[in-house]
Amino acid sequence: MNLARTTTKQAATGSLIGLALGDALGFPTEFNDVPSILAKAGPWREMALPVTGGTAYVTDDTQMTLAFARGIRTAMDHGVLDPERLAGPVREEFIAWYRSPENNRAPGNTCLSACRLLMLDTPWQDASQIGSKGCGANMRVAPIGLVPGLSDEQRAGAAQLQSALTHGHPTALAASDLTARAVYLLAQGVDPAGLVGQLRSYAYENRSRYHEQWLGDLWTRSQDASVVSFVQRGWDECLAILERLDAVQRTADPELDPCTYTGDGWIAEEALATGLLCFLLFPEQPLTALRRAACTRGDSDSIAALAGAFAGAHLGADAWPKEWEERIEYRSDLLTLGALWDG
Repeated sequence: MNLARTTTKQAATGSLIGLALGDALGFPTEFNDVPSILAKAGPWREMALPVTGGTAYVTDDTQMTLAFARGIRTAMDHGVLDPERLAGPVREEFIAWYRSPENNRAPGNTCLSACRLLMLDTPWQDASQIGSKGCGANMRVAPIGLVPGLSDEQRAGAAQLQSALTHGHPTALAASDLTARAVYLLAQGVDPAGLVGQLRSYAYENRSRYHEQWLGDLWTRSQDASVVSFVQRGWDECLAILERLDAVQRTADPELDPCTYTGDGWIAEEALATGLLCFLLFPEQPLTALRRAACTRGDSDSIAALAGAFAGAHLGADAWPKEWEERIEYRSDLLTLGALWDG
């Protein structure tokens, strides 16, 4: 681990900007197969950032990432990060996103349904969509992996809580936890070559752990016979996809759609694995990783957003060309939050 690089690379700024750039690059390609994308955008290694009226527009992926990030900031303005301080502000931010006129970027049905219920004066667990493991929870979790000074318990608990506000499926919880863990490790300078192994070890260590302080009685809304079976169901699905990723990360053909190896990314564990695969194919070539992620048959904007978050955490703010960064929508918000956590 290169400590000098870790303290100077501005991992938070790099990760947040990378997430938004990936989101913008994948926005026009989502719902398209690869031949259609190539016909529209040309060779995937040369894909240009789509710009309209001088702005590279993003989707709900970046909007909800910012909502979560602002919720974290509000919570920590009032003291040590804990579930009581975090749940309220993030709930309010998600409701504000739901009501915003800018919430017009094809948001996911799970997020919309849950946010509608979050407006009611009931426990947030009643709003959670316990059967959904869509990628909408882990596409937005990166900020908690970038906040300095947190314990492993705070990072994991907060990652799972923000997922549970909308996506209560145990696999969504585990995938969000793993995504935040990957961002954190890369920001700390972990070698990408060993990342999947570290994530698998982390999954095994946490396979039977339920963060009751953060999640309350969420698990009782499921059909599982016990809290342990609830938790293990999620971690086991994530472990299965991490094992598949581990088997192909060094042999995958970069010219082949990454979704072929690790899934199309509409569900949480596949979004994590395919976003990671795109990053790991090109760990020192961040734009190539983003372009590969955006040229996929699956949930291209979320896959590319995650790839960008990983690449930016690894390489820092200098990973991204100035002419791209200057055009990204919500640039000021992204840079402000990045600077807060870069110290």
